Amino acid sequence: MRARVIRVSACDTIGRVSNPSPIELDEPETGEVTELDRPWVTLVWNDPVNLMSYVAYVFKSYFGYSDAKAHELMMQVHKDGRAVVSSGPREEMERHVQAMHEYGLWATLQREDA
Repeated sequence: MRARVIRVSACDTIGRVSNPSPIELDEPETGEVTELDRPWVTLVWNDPVNLMSYVAYVFKSYFGYSDAKAHELMMQVHKDGRAVVSSGPREEMERHVQAMHEYGLWATLQREDA
């Protein structure tokens, strides 16, 4: 199926209406399906070096999480081996990963699971 565009009038170089009747033009459909980009996530991984209290401190101080949320994420890192600590655009998650590295934590980014 092709989309139709109807122009009501066309003007000559002086600005007068040269053809007052509608003109039909066929424009091809693109056939592209657009979907929203999945956000990226920052993952913090368990390591044998950092204390659990330090990991919770980093989550509180850097991300501004409450004591309860920081503790929950720290326990997820400890028990599951990793936790998603933030989600958003890739550039922002790259900054978060860099910050986690500066705190001495092991962190990566990846696309959020669909």
